[in-house]
Amino acid sequence: MVKQWFKSGSPWIWMTGGAVSISLISVLGLLAMIAWKGLSFFWPSEVVELELNGSVAKQTVIGEIYDREMVPKSRLEAAGYDLSAFDAEDIERILVKTGNREYVELDFRWVLSTDIMKQSIPAKLAVFERSKNGNFYGYVDHIVENGQVVENQSVDKLHELVERAVDLNDEALDLQNGDIGHINYELERLRLKEKGYELDNALTDERVADLQAQRVALRDEYKVFEKRLFELRNQAKRDQVVVRDMRGELVTLPIYQVLDVWFPNDMGTFAKVVHYLSQLGKFVSDDPREANTEGGVFPAIFGTVFMVMLMAVIVTPFGVVAAIYLHEYAAKNAVTKMIRIAVINLAGVPSIVYGVFGLGFFVYVLGGSLDQLFYPEAAPSPVFGTPGVIWSALTLAILTLPVVIVSTEEGLSRIPSSVRHGSLALGATQAETLWRIIVPMASPAIMTGLILAVARAAGEVAPLMLVGVVKMAPTLPLDGNFPYIHLDRKFMHLGFHIYDVGFQSPNVEAARPLVYATAFLLVSVIIALNITAIGIRNHLREKFRSLEH
Repeated sequence: MVKQWFKSGSPWIWMTGGAVSISLISVLGLLAMIAWKGLSFFWPSEVVELELNGSVAKQTVIGEIYDREMVPKSRLEAAGYDLSAFDAEDIERILVKTGNREYVELDFRWVLSTDIMKQSIPAKLAVFERSKNGNFYGYVDHIVENGQVVENQSVDKLHELVERAVDLNDEALDLQNGDIGHINYELERLRLKEKGYELDNALTDERVADLQAQRVALRDEYKVFEKRLFELRNQAKRDQVVVRDMRGELVTLPIYQVLDVWFPNDMGTFAKVVHYLSQLGKFVSDDPREANTEGGVFPAIFGTVFMVMLMAVIVTPFGVVAAIYLHEYAAKNAVTKMIRIAVINLAGVPSIVYGVFGLGFFVYVLGGSLDQLFYPEAAPSPVFGTPGVIWSALTLAILTLPVVIVSTEEGLSRIPSSVRHGSLALGATQAETLWRIIVPMASPAIMTGLILAVARAAGEVAPLMLVGVVKMAPTLPLDGNFPYIHLDRKFMHLGFHIYDVGFQSPNVEAARPLVYATAFLLVSVIIALNITAIGIRNHLREKFRSLEH
């Protein structure tokens, strides 16, 4: 019976099914772990108040408990702690986020459980999210509105003033990045235009007068917007809130630096869910702050999607044309075989090698040549002769080109030769046959290659570090200034953001949850791009299914 069972092949079916199941469970488990560690960071945790005394001086610590671990007593004693009064082999220590970065050495600290004399979760304990110096924890003492102490010290009043300051700051930022940024951009274009006239010996008095008149008009407009900007900033600085911190001292916080305030110990489940969703929305839509350890990741999301879509637009036609030539036109000789072997080997080249090639050829050679030919007035500052999003897309297009070529060739080889012969017999030319019959039938395979290319390109980081990605990009590659799409600009990327936050951050403990959150977001973006491409592929497969019969 056992012999017959082995001969039937059932054991191998069970083995492969089990391997697939284990792989699927491992992947889902990994994603669940990343999602839990990343997304739980945004939940409004309870804020505890600890009375400490023992190995540290008597003091009060207020903060959120982030982690717990058991540490051998011998290890702590070797570090200088006096634990002779305790018999346990392991001592628990707690990681507490204390915030208040201006008044403490670190906003994360380890506290030994043996030092905790009293632990409580007091009511009316506020958490202030600030644009600088991280969170602030304390009790609201009083509110100052326009220089006067507010009699109504309610939570709603505090929220009202915070929302007012946030709206004013947002309006000021929009004005600075929008109208004022546009004027600065136009002034720079006029400067380059004037320099171009000088290089061409075409700077006449009329042109000088015209350029000067345009500058005067722009500067007059600039003064109006600048005055409005200062007014908005002054209005935002009007109010303050006085908070009693864990040292027992009163600290005045300017409300224009406060982004949000909440009282987690007084919040119910529904209020916590609303706050949680709000924090998730901010993470996806806001710009990063504090060396990328706080704020959102919207520029990185935009840069990742924009670069991947640009790469897809570049790699698809080149990959399809190369595959069509190799399969439909090239002679089956030794040269063609060598080309196919070279294409397959290109898929195994380390990605950092493509980055070095992109830096040397695209940035320095091609970009430098474009600057000399079309942008001499910008010298010595480079325009295209510096890393940018276009060179990143081209580098990744070359990196993923073998995947598209091989996938498209496989799709072309599955099309019966009788389809080609029938089309030619009916009077169609070879070009018409390719365009109307062969390429539509191979389009699902082309989309499969594109899906694989997108999946690989979206997660690549090493080559991008050389050809365009940066820690913090001042502007997006897309804005309201002509020509609207700026392919020469540097950009942010989710993969590099993970590397920067995880390994280059000055505040490791604060950055760790953001690493998980950004990693989960990157996986979600890749899945969304792939699902979109799979949907297009399935639509094409159904649309051209009739051609197969």
